[in-house]
Amino acid sequence: MITINQVTKKFGKDKIAVNNTTWTVPDGAITGFIGPNGAGKSTTLKMVTGVLKPDEGSIQINDADITKNPLKAKMQFGFVSDTPDNFLHLTGMEYLNFMGDAYKVPGKVRKEFIESYGKRFGIEKSLGDKILSYSHGMRQKVMIMGALIHSPSVWILDEPMTGLDPQASHELKLMMKEHAASGKSVLFSTHVLEVAEKLCDNVVIIRKGEIKFLGSLDELKAKFPAETSLENIFLELTGDGKDN
Repeated sequence: MITINQVTKKFGKDKIAVNNTTWTVPDGAITGFIGPNGAGKSTTLKMVTGVLKPDEGSIQINDADITKNPLKAKMQFGFVSDTPDNFLHLTGMEYLNFMGDAYKVPGKVRKEFIESYGKRFGIEKSLGDKILSYSHGMRQKVMIMGALIHSPSVWILDEPMTGLDPQASHELKLMMKEHAASGKSVLFSTHVLEVAEKLCDNVVIIRKGEIKFLGSLDELKAKFPAETSLENIFLELTGDGKDN
């Protein structure tokens, strides 16, 4: 579970990136985080993962405050950023073992995870090659594996489908559903509204740093009975869809 309580983040005197937001990512569900470019999604995710510190408010990952107890909080989640171009001079296996070491994953558990997820993503034969030689999609697959190697209860995914081939995208969606079905939580941001509509139990829509909607898709559709798609509802809530 992620609990965001009255969180505000400012840049300079006048730029309010996130304005007094309060919301929860519950266990047992997939929560989609949606908003136009510049709405405050990336800033929020950076605060949730401890990259940025809130100016006001608090963020809890399960029972750990990300500001007061960052190490304990960071052990609770796996984070997949929207940029997989990291650790390029390591092989895929070296990177995964590095992440396993960082999270103190036992050797046997680590080996079983790498074999299982390597096969699911179809990259088991490429893990001995340097990440630099990988396509964008292969890099994304390895970064996803690295984020999940310690079996975190909370998954935080920023545009995770970007660059994935259809089979890998399908596998990741299955993994997210399996994770939520086991009673754990998934938070993922996306610009692909069709994916959110088919995959999410709940959605959070943000614009100009403020939450415009928080709830289930059924509740969202009930609020806008005249609209026939999530895209139309999104445009209704966010205007022209541009916050830059």
